Amino acid sequence: MPAIHHATGRLVSVLTAAVLVAAAGVAVTGTSASASAAPTPNTAQFKGVNWADPRDNYADDPVVPSGLSTSDSYTQTFTKATRVIAAFRANLGADTVRLPINPYTVDGSYWRSYRAAIDAATQHSFKVIVSYWEGTGARKDGLIDDPQAYRTMWDTVVHAYRDNSRVYFEPMNEPHGYTDSEWADIAADWLATYPSVPRDRVFVSGAGYNDHVTSVCADPRLRGTYLSLHDYGFWKSYATYDQWVADIEERIGDCAGRTVADEFGAPMTTGLDYNKADASDNFVNYIQAATDTFRKLGMGSVYWPGLRTDDSYTLQRLVGDPERPWLATTNRSGADRLAWAWGRGKPVAR
Repeated sequence: MPAIHHATGRLVSVLTAAVLVAAAGVAVTGTSASASAAPTPNTAQFKGVNWADPRDNYADDPVVPSGLSTSDSYTQTFTKATRVIAAFRANLGADTVRLPINPYTVDGSYWRSYRAAIDAATQHSFKVIVSYWEGTGARKDGLIDDPQAYRTMWDTVVHAYRDNSRVYFEPMNEPHGYTDSEWADIAADWLATYPSVPRDRVFVSGAGYNDHVTSVCADPRLRGTYLSLHDYGFWKSYATYDQWVADIEERIGDCAGRTVADEFGAPMTTGLDYNKADASDNFVNYIQAATDTFRKLGMGSVYWPGLRTDDSYTLQRLVGDPERPWLATTNRSGADRLAWAWGRGKPVAR
């Protein structure tokens, strides 16, 4: 449910972003030459999962994906991450992982160790989507918490990974504190601030809770970027399969060619069978509709979460030695439906 937002905080965030860009002497209105020349994205290449902090990535300290620790060295983190990434590939056939960041993660001593997770993924041919998450409590309002810290964070991350073609940048997760136009302005400011980042390595979140991409898709300043959609079955108490298909298609509009569903999910540890048509179950209808739609439209998708401890939606769980972890699949039918979304497997008879 959307929280109550404070207009003053929102305005400060928008204006601060604009000031940062103006200080750099970069124009963000209209369609730039680089935007018009941007390559056409290929969304189907993203077959992935989210690797999340048990706290859901909202934190006022470093984010720590399940299985990792702030006390680990670079080498320890690299070893753990290598095995988790290998398990995502072996168990699910994934080739993409979405990881959270925040200023506490990037601007403190943990950054060197945390980089090992990104490095392990890219060195093993995974694509990595790095996304900014806001804090918790009063800061969990859909707004950039601290514009200057945000800018410093992205300066560091872009400097570290702009030359690594497997790393993609998502300026903000679920920017629901902003209006559609305010969020488009901030996304355009980000692109203008980091012109060295190719547009086809940027994920512009849909407006609101990433719940529709039509507004950012229509903005010419954002041309050439990927668009990220979030969609969940719990957003409705019940809908039929056909109603879910219609709902998802409306959120995408005619923008499927640029859109990746980099969060979608449903309960995986409760015993639901997503390989069997069951019109009475909202989540079964949802997962079947979502995976059918993503496959039909040729869209990439990144399941939430691939791994998050104590989350009933998690598709993988940690097993074995914590220093050399492996993963086990929590719901075979859920994994089958994810593979179907990615162009493999067999359809469900309806």
